[in-house]
Amino acid sequence: MSDAHAVLVAELRAHALVIGDVVLTSGATAKYYVDAKRAILRPAGFRALGELVAERVRGWDATAVGGMTMGADPVACAALAGGAQVKGFFVRKEAKGHGLHRRIEGPVLDPGDRCVVVEDVVTTGGSTIAAIEALQEAELEIAGVVAVLDRLAGGAQRIEAAAGAPYVALTTIDEVYPDRPDRPAAG
Repeated sequence: MSDAHAVLVAELRAHALVIGDVVLTSGATAKYYVDAKRAILRPAGFRALGELVAERVRGWDATAVGGMTMGADPVACAALAGGAQVKGFFVRKEAKGHGLHRRIEGPVLDPGDRCVVVEDVVTTGGSTIAAIEALQEAELEIAGVVAVLDRLAGGAQRIEAAAGAPYVALTTIDEVYPDRPDRPAAG
């Protein structure tokens, strides 16, 4: 485990894990919630995240990094701060109704740009897949997908199928909350 990975897990455990009944974006209910922004918008979490995401972006020879606003916003910014020499972008749920009427915000992405799609927390993968589809509609290539934390609820497989590219979770719920009540028994 790299130092940055260890720091990210510790920051998520200390600041992002909320125990109690919550409704997830997917509509499902859970006994815990991971509000990753509570950890990654702190100096140590942001630095660790930036190092880890920038490393993936470089490894996939990407030229752009971003995803669905708001989950992807701090992750993309951390990659840039971590030294990734790429364009950052944010995908809106729908095109803006004024100004330039853009759905993909940030520097103009050109045909041939290789995009890394990022997300803070993945459960079903719905938000990430919506960002992937917006990029594909714009005829951009998906180089890979990075999640800060995967809740291990099936989203990874759905994302990989939609992206046609590798998916990497920097951490999983098993690392951050190993004693969670819904953890499958070891078999």
